Formats: sequence, C-alpha cells, structure tokens
Amino acid sequence: MRLSTESIVGSRQEWEKAGFIMPAYDTEKIKADTMSAPRWIHFGAGNIFRGYIACLQDELINAGEADSGILAVDSFDKETIDKIYEPFDDLVLLVGLRAQGERYLRVIGSIGGALCAKGDGLVQLKGYAAKDALQLISFTITEKGYAVRDMNGEVFPFVEDDINAGPAGELNSAMSMVAAMLYERFKAGGKPLALVSMDNCSRNGDKLRDGVMFVAKAWADKGYVGADYISYLESGRVSFPWSMIDKITPRPDPVIGSELTAMGVEGMQHIKTERGTFIAPYVNAEMPQYLVIEDDFPNGRPPLEKAGVYLTDRETVDRAEKMKVMTCLNPLHTALAVFGCLLGHKKIADEMQDADLKKLVYSLGYDEGLPVVVDPKIIRPEDFLKEVLEERLPNGNLLDTPQRIATDTSQKLAIRFGETIKAYEEKGSTAGLKLIPLVIAAWLRYLTGIDDSGKEMPLSADPMLEEMQKTVRPEWYGSTCDADKVRSILKNSTLFGTDLVKAGLSEKIISYLDSMLKGEGAVRRTLHESLG
Repeated sequence: MRLSTESIVGSRQEWEKAGFIMPAYDTEKIKADTMSAPRWIHFGAGNIFRGYIACLQDELINAGEADSGILAVDSFDKETIDKIYEPFDDLVLLVGLRAQGERYLRVIGSIGGALCAKGDGLVQLKGYAAKDALQLISFTITEKGYAVRDMNGEVFPFVEDDINAGPAGELNSAMSMVAAMLYERFKAGGKPLALVSMDNCSRNGDKLRDGVMFVAKAWADKGYVGADYISYLESGRVSFPWSMIDKITPRPDPVIGSELTAMGVEGMQHIKTERGTFIAPYVNAEMPQYLVIEDDFPNGRPPLEKAGVYLTDRETVDRAEKMKVMTCLNPLHTALAVFGCLLGHKKIADEMQDADLKKLVYSLGYDEGLPVVVDPKIIRPEDFLKEVLEERLPNGNLLDTPQRIATDTSQKLAIRFGETIKAYEEKGSTAGLKLIPLVIAAWLRYLTGIDDSGKEMPLSADPMLEEMQKTVRPEWYGSTCDADKVRSILKNSTLFGTDLVKAGLSEKIISYLDSMLKGEGAVRRTLHESLG
C-alpha cells in the first residue's frame, strides 16, 4: 500500500482490511474542481491543517455536503510541498491516538492542491483571489505569522521590504501576500470574502486584520494602492471572524511511522525541513477536537456545523477561547513544558505521573483558573478541564514533549497567564495567586539553560530567546538573580499581558526564582514546597 491516488483506488480493499476509513468520493475530480476555482484556500500546510481542518472538509465531501476541496498554501517552505504533498498526491494519512490505545486510521483526500506562495505560486494565488467562487481564506501560521513588528515596536526588516516592494513585488510575509491577494480581488470588483484565523491565539481575527491592514495602509502611504482599496477592506465586505481551535497535534512520531510500515504502508518516513519543520505523510494527533468560529462569512461558507464545528457569535468565541487559553489547557501545557524541561521529562504524559506536576496543573486549573472563567455555554468549562486533566494530558499514546510545547513561550505568556492575572486585578486582588507566579519564575529559571541536575540543557526556539538571555544569566545558577533586572523584565506588559510589578507579583516571582537557583534539586524542592 502506498499513499497515492492509484493505490487508494486500485488497492482499496487492502486499505479497508487494514482498518483505514477511505474517501467515499473521486479524489481526482475533487482536485480538478478545486484547482479550477477554489472556494477555500488555507495558509499553513502543516500538521494541524492536515490532521484536523482538511479532515472536516473530507467529512463534508463524504456526506455530499461539499463538492470541492481546500487549496493548501505554505508561505515559505516549498520543501514541504515537494516532499510531503506532491509525492503522495496531496493525500494525508491521519492516525488518531485514543487514550485507550487503539488507533483511528483515515485517508484524507480533501486537499485539492498545494502551493508555495513564492514566485509563480503567488501569481497563481492572486488569480484565484480574483475569482467570485472564493469564500474563505483560513490560516494556521502560528501567532508569530501575523506579526509585523518586534517586541520593541520596530517593523520587521522583511515586512519593510514588502512595503517597499508593493503588491506587485516579491513578498516575504503571509500578511503581505494576503494583502496582495485582496488587492487583486478588489480590482476584480471587490467581491466579499472571509479571512479566518484558526490559530491558537487570543482574538486571532483581530491579529490577522491588523497585520493585513498595516501592510495595506503602508502601501497606500507609498502610493501603490488607493484609498478606495483601504475602504474596501474596512467596509465589512472582507470579514475577519474570531475562532477558537483545540486539537493537540504533535510532531510526527517515528514510532507511528514504524507501525504504519509494519502494516504494509510504504514511504512513511518523517523529515525535518531546512526551516526546521517536522512533517511526514502521516499526522498523529489526539482524538478530542474543538473548533468554534464566529459566523461571519459574507460570501457564504461550507456547512461546517455538519462536521462538528460550532458556528456562533463573537462573544461566545471569545469566552470559549479564554476558557481554553487562559484556564483549561494552554496554561497547564506551558507549566508542564517549562517544569518538564527543567526536571528532565521527555513526554507530557509522563509528567502526569509525577505527583508534584500533576498537583501543579490540577491546582492551576481548578484553584486559580476556573474562578475567573466566563462560561461560554456551548462547552462547559468544568467538563472541558476534566477531559484535559483526566484524558488528554495523561494520554500515553500521544507522544508529545515538553520541549515542543516550550517553543515560543515568550509569545504565549501574555494570553496564557496575563489575562487571568488581569481578571484578578479587576477583582481587586492578586495576593492569592501563587502558582501562576511560580510558573513565570520557572520560565525565567528555564532561560538560564541549566536543568535541575546542574547540567546544560537545549532551549526551544523562541523569537525572544536572544534578547531574554542578555538579562537572564547562567551565572545566576547556584546564587541569586539580579532582582532589578528581573523587575525590569516583569514590567513588560507586552510580554506578560500586564505589568507584574504593578500587579504586586514581582517580589513573589523573584523569591521563587531565587529559591529555584539554589543548586541541584532546587527546582524540585521549590515546586514541592510551593504546592503545600
């Protein structure tokens, strides 16, 4: 069995005998219909797209609710297209990792084509953007994909290059590419369109809108586009709905690849691209999944609700997102990530067998998070948190690592902890918070690059890593921190979502940090003692 159009047609019985759910439609026809006039374009051709979003459309096509697929776009990495999409006819093999042990196996055929948005690829995308049929462009490009400025407010050089190049130039950022596509749509009559961020960040629709508008207005200032184009973007004909997405999708696990190979599936090796992306013909992911989207699609949309998506209003999306990102999952993930790295753990599931870490995330969720959650009504927070703590995080079949979760932590703190801290500030007191300050202190301790056994440890990629390590020094290990420098960091409301000195938490964080710096075993000791 090989993941190809020929194989899934000619060897269909073998695939089904092996337990795979197969496309109930002609994948070649879907590809042809998609590429002639796509209704749905998606930026971010990675694992969460292939293992979740593409699966939603696969379900709709299987049920006769849709008759075309999704055009996948990678903003930069043509290697992903060349090595994972094209050799496998744009098919995806999904391996769902149930906590009980058995695998969910599915071949997904809803990706109607794949492009890299550079050179001719961008020209092609501009042509698609001008077509009336296009209903939405969605995104899973991570939070940093929307950024046009650094933490100091300076425009990134590559964005500055895009601004100087104009919409007809060779572009570097996803925001510029989308702004150029929208300019083509405007010139073709200004048809409506929805731009839907499905990334795991607060008010993601606003981040997308702000990035696109920044580039568009900069082009207007330079005379590349007129004021009427800006009016089109601001008229409501282009919408930027909010969403909340949740499905843990780790890097491809070689163990899963070996299992598939043993079943007779060919070519299941994973790769790491030159840009550092881990990808494979298969996607391994947990089974629980949630997608909540603000129902604002001015040119129509697929019937996503028939595939289990919640279509609702903005307030409900906001509440669902805050429930997940501020309380019930993401803060717990970050806590496990930084402590897991420091304590030498290699799997998130193993951390849930560590009595101290298990108590940490239970208390962080129930004691400090839930008291300030607003119930979104569509998903009960208590049930969501219970599923996370009792089924999802302990899932030993989900071979996720603290090192992966620790990636880009500086970009996550403001939402995962800052919003909760602000909620306590609004209630009039942050004095009762002890675990959130402990996790922030642990992140600072992590940045020294020395684990709890006193050995150097590799740090996960983070756009602020170099800047932070100008202050957080390995020499602090075995001694104490520079309290004044730490306070200067804790004042950064962009980094933490609020000024932690004004919030009254800085001295508690410094105290925890000093305690965790006191040599071998100090992190474990501080953690254990802080849990009472």
